[in-house]
Amino acid sequence: MTSPLQQKIKIAGPSVVTANRLGDGAVVYRTARHQWTTDIADAAVVSNATAATELLTPAKADGINAVDVYVAPVKLEDDRILPGNLREQIRMRGPTIELPYSYGA
Repeated sequence: MTSPLQQKIKIAGPSVVTANRLGDGAVVYRTARHQWTTDIADAAVVSNATAATELLTPAKADGINAVDVYVAPVKLEDDRILPGNLREQIRMRGPTIELPYSYGA
């Protein structure tokens, strides 16, 4: 069985490294300075497997701050970074249903 860190990365266009912040579950993106941000505009955009691996490997090792790290497609339009597929659009906007209100929390 191949380790997740040894799996081949396939890039079919501009992509970012994304995950969920461990403390609150927020969607986060990896920056060129190898930090996490909640703003996709600050994400490092890569276009090949080598560059993606350079961001992905240390991001996966950062299990204290973020979990479920992976490479996600993006679109570049008018100097903006936009989610590249439906899954990433949903993750960026939040739940598709109204969450129950928690009394006393």
